[in-house]
Amino acid sequence: MAKTGEADKAQKPKRKKSVARPFPASSFEDALEIAQAIQQYAAGQRVRRLTLFDHLSKAPESGASRQLITNSSKYGLTSGGYQAEYLELTEDGAAATAMDAAPRARTRARFRLAIENVEPFKALFDQFVGNKLPSKAVLQDALRETGVPDKYLSEAVDTFIVNAKFVGVLRTIAGAERFVPLDHALDELPVASTVVSPSAGATVTADELAVPTAEDWNAVCFYITPIGEPGSEERKHADLFYGSIVEPALEEFGLRLVRADQIGKPGMISRQIVEHVLHSRLVVADLSFHNPNVFYELALRHTSRRPTVQLIRAADRIPFDLDKVRTIKIDTSDIYSLVPQLQTYIAELSGQARQALADPDAVDNPITAIWTRPTPEG
Repeated sequence: MAKTGEADKAQKPKRKKSVARPFPASSFEDALEIAQAIQQYAAGQRVRRLTLFDHLSKAPESGASRQLITNSSKYGLTSGGYQAEYLELTEDGAAATAMDAAPRARTRARFRLAIENVEPFKALFDQFVGNKLPSKAVLQDALRETGVPDKYLSEAVDTFIVNAKFVGVLRTIAGAERFVPLDHALDELPVASTVVSPSAGATVTADELAVPTAEDWNAVCFYITPIGEPGSEERKHADLFYGSIVEPALEEFGLRLVRADQIGKPGMISRQIVEHVLHSRLVVADLSFHNPNVFYELALRHTSRRPTVQLIRAADRIPFDLDKVRTIKIDTSDIYSLVPQLQTYIAELSGQARQALADPDAVDNPITAIWTRPTPEG
């Protein structure tokens, strides 16, 4: 007969083993405090932990101080735990915090520490680089596939987004948050000459500057719109429509959206712009602000007799020569009018694009009306 103590011990449920958080418990920017203090106070050299925290006016044995050291170590900024006598910078930690470091070297080191060396964050970045920032739920699903426990998914996504923004690989381009390749972020730093897109500071690569081949034109949608100077109402309008209406509406068609300032200087109608106007599979023309360049490019497009969709701010009058062409009117009078109808505008633009692409021969504009009009002899 088993003893009572042994029976109780056998029936006692086993304690669940705690699952370790597979990423640091703070943002990279917050974890920089220790490394930056070593740079500023100890000239980047090894320093006694107690001396450093005295300089920071923090209690070295407090829970917050211990966590700060742990996070700094997990990111690879410093070596030495919260019980170590000395703390010192790692090679990448020194490069990430040295004020005299070249901007590109500093950003590259920060990217390695904040994104690349943290397995869940690297997996997210590799999956979504080059795309718009998806919803939090989508990011969580992607992290779940990497093995991150459900209890940490929300925190991991939040930390990843903050880190990506801090190191410069998540930025606002054309009215939407997008992940950009590290090379794009580096090219914008003042180290070497580069071509920069005036729209939102996004680097334009050699591939983007190249004129598509005949086969590639079938995958391009050219967005004719007033551009304006950075910070102007026209630029904010163009960025908003690009990222919040036009791009989402075209996702299902697999078309690459291109805007004039991505292939040339704002205000200049270059050969490449003309080629995009004439040869792109689809053109979306924004008649807002009654911009002369827009109407010039639209007229060129009409001569090609290729699919075109028009849109305009509701506050602007459609010119007489174009008022017979179906045009999507978008109410931008205030945010309360615009936001509730965004999905409707996206659906309307998507529907018109679908019809235009399905039957290119049915394109109707002032030029085609003349070409198809019976001659007196006919």
